[in-house]
Amino acid sequence: MSTDGNKKQFWKRNTAKVPGSIQHVYGAQHPPFDPLLHANLIKAGNKPQMTPGGKPKKATTFQEFESITSDAWDVGDDDDELLAMAAQNLNIEVVMETANQVIENHSKQQEKQRQDDADTSELEDREEEEAHEEEVEEQGEEGEESTPEVSFACEPSPLSDGRLVKSLSEAPIGSPKVEKGDASLHRQQSLPHRPTIPMVARIADQNTSGTPAMTEREASRLDKFKQVLAGPNTDLEELRKLSWSGIPRQVRPITWKLLSGYLPANTERRESTLQRKRQEYFGFIEQYYDSRNDEHHQDTYRQIHIDIPRTNPLIPLFQQASVQEIFERILFIWAIRHPASGYVQGINDLVTPFFVVYVFEYIKEEVENFDVSSLQEAALRNIEADSFWCMSKLLDGIQDNYTFAQPGIQRKVKALEELVSRIDETVHVHMQQYEVEYLQFAFRWMNNLLMRELPLRCTIRLWDTYQAEPEGFSHFHLYVCAAFLVRWRKEILDERDFQGLMILLQNLPTMHWGNEEVSVLLAEAYRLKFAFADAPNHYKR
Repeated sequence: MSTDGNKKQFWKRNTAKVPGSIQHVYGAQHPPFDPLLHANLIKAGNKPQMTPGGKPKKATTFQEFESITSDAWDVGDDDDELLAMAAQNLNIEVVMETANQVIENHSKQQEKQRQDDADTSELEDREEEEAHEEEVEEQGEEGEESTPEVSFACEPSPLSDGRLVKSLSEAPIGSPKVEKGDASLHRQQSLPHRPTIPMVARIADQNTSGTPAMTEREASRLDKFKQVLAGPNTDLEELRKLSWSGIPRQVRPITWKLLSGYLPANTERRESTLQRKRQEYFGFIEQYYDSRNDEHHQDTYRQIHIDIPRTNPLIPLFQQASVQEIFERILFIWAIRHPASGYVQGINDLVTPFFVVYVFEYIKEEVENFDVSSLQEAALRNIEADSFWCMSKLLDGIQDNYTFAQPGIQRKVKALEELVSRIDETVHVHMQQYEVEYLQFAFRWMNNLLMRELPLRCTIRLWDTYQAEPEGFSHFHLYVCAAFLVRWRKEILDERDFQGLMILLQNLPTMHWGNEEVSVLLAEAYRLKFAFADAPNHYKR
């Protein structure tokens, strides 16, 4: 079959209609983690191209720039030269150089860590070999021979097809088994060990989990947040600076409510505001929710009812009946109060980060398998109302994404295409060569704010920064998407046909991502924003 024929067949099988006759793939889930596709972290040196005489960014001090971003970028101890520039004004080239330096430091730290791990592994292997040799010598003295199991464990064994078995897990059925007591002799060499990561919160991630003991640095950051939040009037600008590089789990609920504009900065007014807004929401429920079965609302409610079970289907929390009922009420009330757009597929995803964060306000354990019906009725009502109002605040800034024909998304996808053509022409031309249109994969990136591309724990971390950035969910998201696309540069260039590219772009291997990967992505996006945000002509050739 011809290439065009393959392309048409693939696209017919994998697309769905949306308002405005836009075709996009909706609802793809993460595949099992594939180590062959899991690339290294973003490497330094991938600098955006600058046009001659590019307009420089407004002057700012390095202290301001570094204070907002250093935590998120894991600035190393070797940044003395950069810190020495604190008294100087920075133009755009210096900002980009700083971001490059931070990402390069990050890459060096990663490489050093991998080398340390390799050295440790090699040392342990030598110790095991020496112990094994001593054991063999002792057995030889006693006139015994080594068992097949031991020789299998210590050396790769050829299979009948000529492959080598590098680990016990790769051995075919019927291969010699290893006794339980000899487990210390066998090291899996085929892949580096990575722990199983919960869908919502990585166990070692203090920002979302709260389970492990905090490091000194994390404790210090938490204290800074508490100091800012403790005053009679919260300094929202200072809170944004702190939040850019991630918000500790303990203060994330109150911080999100403040940064979204749901709560006032004045401490004394917060409780009365919460009570009033929560009562107002449940007033909407009493007034409108029974109308879900009316003829003119049936289509809206039916679509919501269909989409809710599809929301994060791999996370048990969202399959609970009580949670799905909460989501149905939130989405239906929002839809009938915003008739210009109504309910659009994808909005259902935007409730989940708020819901998870506000559940954390009432529990200390992991949320992934938590039974929300065990919470008191008052707590559940508070979580529902707070999630509704904060989601509404978010959508107020991007509502043109969901009005008829979704013009906001179409504009953003076009801007993404122009931006990528400037920052990585090779990737752009490669996709053009195989007739991949940005709308075919990036529609979902804009419609769902990358929620279908990233684990929920990463979305929560990403939204810490979006809440802190001016127009984070609309403007800054564009640069995050550009950095995200270029992040998979090698994998994209390795694909040599339309179908391979589409499968890759709809199933990017991010299942094992955590705060570290998101922080590097944000660093790259921040650099792109400084390079292009105040120079719109840089979009174009």
